[in-house]
Amino acid sequence: MDCCAVLDLRQYTLYDGRRDDLITLFDREFVEGQEAYGMHVCGQFRDLDDDNQFVWLRGFPSLEARGEALQGFYSGPVWKAHSAEANATMKDSDNALLLRPLALGADWPALGSPRLPVDAVPVDSRLPVDSVPVDAEEAVGTVVAGAVYHRRPDDDGFVEFFTERVMPVLADAGVRFAGIFETLPAENNFPALPLRDETVLVWLAVFADDTAYQLHRRHLAESASWREIAAELERRCGKPAQGLRLRPTTRSQLGR
Repeated sequence: MDCCAVLDLRQYTLYDGRRDDLITLFDREFVEGQEAYGMHVCGQFRDLDDDNQFVWLRGFPSLEARGEALQGFYSGPVWKAHSAEANATMKDSDNALLLRPLALGADWPALGSPRLPVDAVPVDSRLPVDSVPVDAEEAVGTVVAGAVYHRRPDDDGFVEFFTERVMPVLADAGVRFAGIFETLPAENNFPALPLRDETVLVWLAVFADDTAYQLHRRHLAESASWREIAAELERRCGKPAQGLRLRPTTRSQLGR
């Protein structure tokens, strides 16, 4: 867990039609640009349920390393050169959660895992998929899915409930967990980037394609056990869960 003892889950709302512009810039400039400061850019995604949503994950070996890495990157040459272009795509970039792992599965990318080279990213983000190199197409159909449960802060038994009752039913429905995370209760040590003050549990899993994901959803819909658990989740959470259905970008590691 050295690379991801601390994790930022960031969800950006973008201006209409600007998501591919940000993804092209991000995959070209902000992957190695951040990792040079000791971060691990684990995954970046298009939200399949919202054309204006960009979701990404970055990990750190510790909270102290997070503060140092973010200070270095956001005061460094790469961000200074490209921040105006990036910020011009963003309507809201404050939807961010500070997490720590409860478990990382085989699908979670290790630090140094291979990713496609920068030249796999089309210069023009509006180019069709068939213009991307053949090996880049392998990630196009993958779905990274999961949920964010807004658990009540005083529910000390939520993790045990999830582990003992929720996980087995999800696994029976085809979920192979890539990662399970909970809120890291710590002060934000880079306040220039706000964090949501919420207590959550998050899980993520990789599905081979849309068909595999739909089979998973159908299995849950037909499961009496899941209906019972879903009712209990609703009771134990402060607001409805956020479902995640994401498509990895060309250079994402998670989902490859």
